[in-house]
Amino acid sequence: MKSARTLGIAAVTLALTIGGVAGTATSASAAPKTYANCTAVNKVYSGGIAKKSVTKNKVTSAGKTTYRALKGTVKKDDALYNANKKMDRDADGIACEKS
Repeated sequence: MKSARTLGIAAVTLALTIGGVAGTATSASAAPKTYANCTAVNKVYSGGIAKKSVTKNKVTSAGKTTYRALKGTVKKDDALYNANKKMDRDADGIACEKS
């Protein structure tokens, strides 16, 4: 009987340890940062924040659309882009880009 009790205590201890680690990992994952404006974004990412699928900057001038290479340090992260989507004025998938 003593070995069964010891095994039961060991199983409960293991379950609590695993549950504690999993709980810590879940609470450690933070929401993406929301920046106040493009000046704040460009201090960290000089080329802005883009969706992962974006490869070029869409530029529309005088009714004509052209595509240019991305400039500066562009952070490609869908969650971060979605948190700061309000700063993508031309809706091309890049917030606060340098054209």
